[in-house]
Amino acid sequence: MAPRPGLDTNTVLMAAVEIADQQGVQAVTLASVAAALGVRSPSLYNHIRGLEELRALLAVYALEQLYGKVSEETEGLSGREGIRRFAHAYISFAREHPGLYESAQLVPQGMNEREIREAGERVVDLVLQLLQPYKLLQEDALHAVRGLRSFIHGFASLEQLGGFGLPLSLEKSLDFNLGIFLAGLKQ
Repeated sequence: MAPRPGLDTNTVLMAAVEIADQQGVQAVTLASVAAALGVRSPSLYNHIRGLEELRALLAVYALEQLYGKVSEETEGLSGREGIRRFAHAYISFAREHPGLYESAQLVPQGMNEREIREAGERVVDLVLQLLQPYKLLQEDALHAVRGLRSFIHGFASLEQLGGFGLPLSLEKSLDFNLGIFLAGLKQ
C-alpha cells in the first residue's frame, strides 16, 4: 500500500500531540490518531511501526519542547534566579501542554531509547549549569537535580489534579518552596 500524499511521520506525530494535550496521553491510540487524520489505522504503518514507536516519538518531542521552553526562559541565568525561572517555565509547560508533559514522564522502553535519553540529558545538563553557583560536587549536583525535579513534578502534578484547593497564590507557593530548596543547597 502506498503512503497517502501529505501524510508523513511528523503529521502523525502532530496529531498525537494534539490528542495528548486535549484528552491525555492514554487517549493516544492508533485508532484515535488515524481518525484525527481521516485515515484507517493500517495507513499509519507506512510512517510508524506501531503505538510503542508513536509514544516514543511523543516522549522525545515532549522532552525537546520542554527543553526549548526552559532553556529560553533561563538563557544567560544561573543560581537562584535561573532555578526560579526554570521552575516557572517547567510548570508553565505542564499547564500549557498537559499531554506532552505526561508524555515526557512516561519513557517507553525499547523504542528510540537513545533519543529519549539524549533529550532528557539536555534538560539535566541545563539544570546542572543553573546549579553551578552552588559549587556542588558532581554527585551532589545530580542529587539536587533529582530533588528539584521531584519538587517541580509534584507541584505540576498536584496542580493538574486540582490538589491545591486553598485560596493562596500558586506562584507564591512555588517561590516560597523553591526558596527553601535553594537555601538548603547553600548549607
